[in-house]
Amino acid sequence: MTRRTIIVAVLATGMAALFARLGVWQLQRLAERRAFNTQFERRLSAEPVSLDQLPTDIALAQYRRVRVTGRYDFDHEIIITARSRQGAPGVYLVTPLIPDGGGRAVLVNRGYVYSPDASTIDRTRWHEPEHATVEGYVHIIPSHLARDPRSVANPMAWRALDRERLARALPYPVEPYTIIQLAHGERPPGAPTRLELPAMDEGPHKSYAIQWFSFAAIALYGVVYLLWTESRKPCAGGAQSGSVWGE
Repeated sequence: MTRRTIIVAVLATGMAALFARLGVWQLQRLAERRAFNTQFERRLSAEPVSLDQLPTDIALAQYRRVRVTGRYDFDHEIIITARSRQGAPGVYLVTPLIPDGGGRAVLVNRGYVYSPDASTIDRTRWHEPEHATVEGYVHIIPSHLARDPRSVANPMAWRALDRERLARALPYPVEPYTIIQLAHGERPPGAPTRLELPAMDEGPHKSYAIQWFSFAAIALYGVVYLLWTESRKPCAGGAQSGSVWGE
């Protein structure tokens, strides 16, 4: 067996091991996704609770169903720009809600509104009754975004929410999460199109795992085939030895 054959065989075996490891990693991601979906379904199927019944650890509050009654503060409403629904451009309306029982305000994502430029709308057209009972699920607001998400032209238009910047932009303390309002009962006048629940598919992890395992199998097959073809080649030393005995 030549040195070149040995090097190729070792490299191909190493690649096969790497591909197999990536396949295992995708299966682990699939298991995590399934566990997330199970947790997500369990939290969303539970009865809505009040804000003060949520876990103090906001990570445990994620996707919990909640119900809160209070008063909307439309003066400090935020537009989340560059959104879409069924291929149409638009924005999300996020409105502070001051709970009746006191405490920190909570931001309510009231839903989607069509906007040709995905950044500007007439907000007054989308004022719902000021006093409302909101039912939806908790979504944690990210923090420490690298870039300022606020529009220079309109300080109440944001590309995304940022917890620290919100604390400075609003005149009162707010919870570190939004409530994604779900459709409940009859649609009030001026209500945006409520957002739907996130898709709970398993993602592409299974198909990716199959691809990586296929690549590993192909690499191993290549090694076996290479070694088999090398073993069938006549040995150079054996040919010379035969010529000597024949003399």
